[in-house]
Amino acid sequence: MRSIRCSPRKKLLQAADLAAELRAGTFCLVISGRSPSESVFARILETVKEIKSSYDLKVCACLGLLSESQAKRLAQAGVDRVNHNLNTSAQHHPQICSTHGFGDRLATVQAVKAAGLGTCSGGIIGMGESDEDIIDLALALRELQVESVPINFLLPIPGTPLERQNSLTPRRCLRVLCLFRFLLPSQEIRIAGGREVHFRSLQPLGLYPANSIFIGDYLTTAGQAARRDLEMIRDAGLVLEAPDGSVLKEDFLAAVAEPGVNVINRDDYSLQILRRDAGQQ
Repeated sequence: MRSIRCSPRKKLLQAADLAAELRAGTFCLVISGRSPSESVFARILETVKEIKSSYDLKVCACLGLLSESQAKRLAQAGVDRVNHNLNTSAQHHPQICSTHGFGDRLATVQAVKAAGLGTCSGGIIGMGESDEDIIDLALALRELQVESVPINFLLPIPGTPLERQNSLTPRRCLRVLCLFRFLLPSQEIRIAGGREVHFRSLQPLGLYPANSIFIGDYLTTAGQAARRDLEMIRDAGLVLEAPDGSVLKEDFLAAVAEPGVNVINRDDYSLQILRRDAGQQ
């Protein structure tokens, strides 16, 4: 696809348009950095207002460390949920992060709750943690009573400190999902980054312990074609949820391009598709 120069705001609105076309329930808006500057934060608020006024989408923001006052401003702009992952256990956190402590991450999730926003917090599996660390992460999320739990599976990128981590197998990834479902029976478990690489042919099995998957590309790595994800959901006998929680009745594949046809460059965002079987979990 030919590259088109446009402002970040225009890219975000294009991405929201595609999210609506793909029948996504939630649009995820993510920035990099420890915490947003005031100028960046103000632009995010305005963009959220435009998205909410134009599309029937929930908005989830992932903006780094936040204060309670910042969380309240996000709520006023129309953000439905804030993502701030704990990432790993309190014991393992110093091994993967030196810019802030585990307590800072807890404080952000608590600030989001105090502002009345939905809470989204999960972790990254495969960073050299022990089985006990994974259990402690799940228990910490349960104690916080977060609503949505994204589980990422590390993709070791060359040149990064974790480039040699390669402990994940499809079966271990499935066990982790099942553990989180067992310890967090009422939370929304979301399969996030690394699904396509680490689950491989077992991807469809992950749909059963989880409530949702991300569709589209991730922050620094590419996902698989949207149509393949939607076909996988259909072939597993599952259905999509509309943003209001109702079952999406229409043919959700009809508006999605065939494999190999790019609709838009999606490098700057990820989309979430909610699913739940016609019955209850």
